[in-house]
Amino acid sequence: MTAFTTRPEILGTFGVVTSTHWIASAVGMSILEKGGNAFDAAVATGFVLQIVEPHLCGPGGDLPAVIYSKKKDKVEVICAQGPAPAGATIEHYTAEGLSLIPGDGLLATVIPGSFDGWMLMLRDYGSMSVRDVLEPAIYYAEHGHPMLQRVSATIKGLATFFEKEWPTSHETWLPGGSAPQAHANFRNPVLAETWKRIIAEAEAKSGREAQVEAARDAFYRGFVAEKIDDYLKTAEVMDASGNRHKGVLTANDMANWSATIEEPLTYDYHGWTIAKIGPWGQGPVFLQTLSILKGFDLAAMDPAGADFVHTVVEAMKLAFADREVYYGDPNFSVIPIAHLLSETYAAERRKLVGADASFDLRPGIVPGFEAQHDLTMTMLGADSKTGAVYEPTMAHLSEKRGDTVHIDVIDRDGNMVSVTPSGGWLQSSPTVPGLGFCLNSRAQMFWLKSGLPTSLAPGKRPRTTLTPSLGLYEGRPTLAFGTPGGDQQEQWQLSFFLRYINHKLNLQAAIDQPLFHTSHFPGSFHPRTREPGSLMAEANFGPDVLDALRRKGHKLTVADPWTIGRLTAARRDADGLLRAAATPRLMQAYAIGR
Repeated sequence: MTAFTTRPEILGTFGVVTSTHWIASAVGMSILEKGGNAFDAAVATGFVLQIVEPHLCGPGGDLPAVIYSKKKDKVEVICAQGPAPAGATIEHYTAEGLSLIPGDGLLATVIPGSFDGWMLMLRDYGSMSVRDVLEPAIYYAEHGHPMLQRVSATIKGLATFFEKEWPTSHETWLPGGSAPQAHANFRNPVLAETWKRIIAEAEAKSGREAQVEAARDAFYRGFVAEKIDDYLKTAEVMDASGNRHKGVLTANDMANWSATIEEPLTYDYHGWTIAKIGPWGQGPVFLQTLSILKGFDLAAMDPAGADFVHTVVEAMKLAFADREVYYGDPNFSVIPIAHLLSETYAAERRKLVGADASFDLRPGIVPGFEAQHDLTMTMLGADSKTGAVYEPTMAHLSEKRGDTVHIDVIDRDGNMVSVTPSGGWLQSSPTVPGLGFCLNSRAQMFWLKSGLPTSLAPGKRPRTTLTPSLGLYEGRPTLAFGTPGGDQQEQWQLSFFLRYINHKLNLQAAIDQPLFHTSHFPGSFHPRTREPGSLMAEANFGPDVLDALRRKGHKLTVADPWTIGRLTAARRDADGLLRAAATPRLMQAYAIGR
């Protein structure tokens, strides 16, 4: 008898779409039904998520994608993480009286990347037109969509702040002066008009690829960039520092940037090869943790037992500590990633996984990087605060912090997309007049100290938390998966993956397993706090497991059942059978397929 799961593992042969909102998943499936491929479906799904989950992503945000194109027979990364503007210097920010970059407002903004990333995906891998992929989002922006309870609560919590400090956001999110009620039909007509104008400018050209290029130009070198530039020339707004600041982003910054395609970073584990983004994000943490865990017999452990949780979380603490010292944009710093993923290094790190919970931040010392190690640790001692760390999908939903969404798509030809769009959420900065959306706050992931891979510098990518995953089994592209969750993304994905391959669970059963994470290391988001030895675990583990974790010394916080993580996953078997699953947590994510 098959074990109970909260939902069925979706099976089919035509196509599967899974995302963090049921409407977006349905839109993606409709694109496949119309003859689009996985890339077309992902783009349309992504634009709809900007409408239905505006507290989690927006048009001014960013995205990385790990994709497999059957035509090219290659796994690649689309980097649509915008870099810091030309005016974003440490000197300018410190002259503004800042020691940390605020988590919201205009100084937290980097070049918005998501639109160009979607258009690059559409042009080089898709088959449909700009109109085809934008029309579903236009429909929901123009005719309305059911307001999520969490979005309603977020807007209500920000109503007074918006009215006083960000009036353009008040106009957008509290039309008529009142916050929308949960499940009310909510519209964003200004954003709908923005997309309509982009389509009109695209269709002034003939040919699909020329139209995609025209859409990119309209956003980055046309009316969208002009409106952003006009607004930022004079806007001076309140942010998390408690003061008002002007931004530094200009139309010139936008005009001279575009999304890129690059090679993934990979690691082999028990017959699987996992493809992630490079060290300009936290993706290598997943791979480093696998390298440490390769020396443990996880399959012999109960996947919901204390030994499994303890071993995985202690290994993750070590990998995340290395993230703080060594990761950053490789275009600006030498990143010793080959050393960090070597078996020699992993063997040394593995020895540090003890019987009791560690309360120390323990990055390894890479030869030649001793000064960088010491500089980082000194800086973290002064600037990384100890205290409760915000976890974006679970609490404080009325605060000015947002989160992320995720999409996995596989079509009948075997094309695969794993993409994690984020940023530009309604809490991040004021709505830009005449556009209906706001800018991102990704710059908060830089440090205002020089000499580090994550030091703020013009043209540098912030070390994003966004981290989609694609798995190849015995060399064959097989599995796409991911989750929102800031610093928890890598952690929740890892426990899903380990349970899936070591304990032979199906996708849904692996997602349904109780989840856990640590905030032991400095957070990527303002105010960059950490909680040494912390472990948050769902009550679903049961009192015996939770007590065993306490005995191992973990500083345990028990979360309510079914409240951690928003995982989705899709798979293609060797015979063409497709599978998909989505978390029941928050009762939003949905997998669709046939």
